[in-house]
Amino acid sequence: MNRIRRITVTLAALATAVLAFTAVSPAAFAIRVPPPGGAGGAPPPPPQIHTIVTAGMPGWQITVIAATAALLAAVLAVSLDRARAARRHLSAPSA
Repeated sequence: MNRIRRITVTLAALATAVLAFTAVSPAAFAIRVPPPGGAGGAPPPPPQIHTIVTAGMPGWQITVIAATAALLAAVLAVSLDRARAARRHLSAPSA
C-alpha cells in the first residue's frame, strides 16, 4: 500500500510540475513576429525615457544618517555592557 501511495504522490508532483511549466512557458518562449507583408525593415527604435528626479535624499545625507545610527548603536551597546558589568561586580557576595 505504501508503494502505491508513493507512486501516486510522485505522479501527482510530476503532473503539477508539468502543469506549472506549461502555464509559465508561453511567456518565456514569446518572440516578436513581424506582421505579414511588412517591409521587413529595421524596427523603430524604442522611445527614449528621461528620468527626472524631483525629490529624494542625496547620497551624502544617507551616509551621514547611517553612520550616525551605527555610532549611536555602538555607544548604546557599550553603555549597556558597562552597566551590566558594574551591576554584576557590585552584586557579588563578599566573603
